[in-house]
Amino acid sequence: MKRTVRIGTRGSQLALWQSEWVKAAIAARHPSLAVELTVMKTRGDKILDVPLADLGGKGLFVKEIEEALLDGRVDLAVHSMKDMPSDLPVGLRIGPVPERENPADVLISRNDMAFNALPSGARVGTGSLRRTAQLHHARPDLTVVPLRGNLDTRLKKLAAGVDNLDAVVLAAAGVHRLGLQDRITERLDPSVMLPAVGQGALCIEIRDQDTEIGELLHALDHTPTRQAVLGERALLHRLEGSCQVPIAGFGQVDGDRMILEGLVADLTGRQVVRGSRSGPPDSCEQMGVELAEDLLSRGADKILQELQQQLK
Repeated sequence: MKRTVRIGTRGSQLALWQSEWVKAAIAARHPSLAVELTVMKTRGDKILDVPLADLGGKGLFVKEIEEALLDGRVDLAVHSMKDMPSDLPVGLRIGPVPERENPADVLISRNDMAFNALPSGARVGTGSLRRTAQLHHARPDLTVVPLRGNLDTRLKKLAAGVDNLDAVVLAAAGVHRLGLQDRITERLDPSVMLPAVGQGALCIEIRDQDTEIGELLHALDHTPTRQAVLGERALLHRLEGSCQVPIAGFGQVDGDRMILEGLVADLTGRQVVRGSRSGPPDSCEQMGVELAEDLLSRGADKILQELQQQLK
């Protein structure tokens, strides 16, 4: 009888695509194994009528899957890296990090209008405080509308004119993975919309002491992506942030150099502290901490303190 490896995943179309990709990669390298998906709902999936920031806490899209991983119901979990809190539960760790998809954010508009061409007052949907803050900063004349639901749901709301939406901002990676590239109106430059920490990357989470699963998955690791993501997550960890705070971080590895950009903003987008660091990729986590310290020293500490009070 074949040994069965169970993958924990959310049930959205994108989450299933990601988990099926990992499943196929394992099966191709280890044909003697049976690989199955275990689909479960997280708190973030169950509560759809409340803005993410109002739900509070961290790990809204991963906690239940992590519990299944800890108690042995699944052998590994596949998440979007951007959904991962900066601190993982004791007993779990990030395993191999596959090569990253396009990490950018994209604009999809009803009338195929580019970002700068949207008329004053145009209604742009997003469920992300990071995107909201940067939209306000770049175009304070736009109306940002809270938008929940998976990628397919958000696109359907746009097409149906729900909330009189003129456009939505989404992660390019999800749009690409679902084969919907033709829907993209514009890829937003990082100078306008710095991506979320880990955006475009997959997180394969495993038990800390499970060396067998770690070795099984080792070939999926992509070193430049891992280094970029570790730098971004070190930035996030030092800022003590979560996906419910307007924090952005984006690392790029080019040969023997890595550039890491970071941003902290208030909810209105009026206060934005932004900076960058560069250095050898093997010092990625140190760069993340140093960049965080720089941002904090230039006003990000006050922004974050105010945000904590507002989100209580």
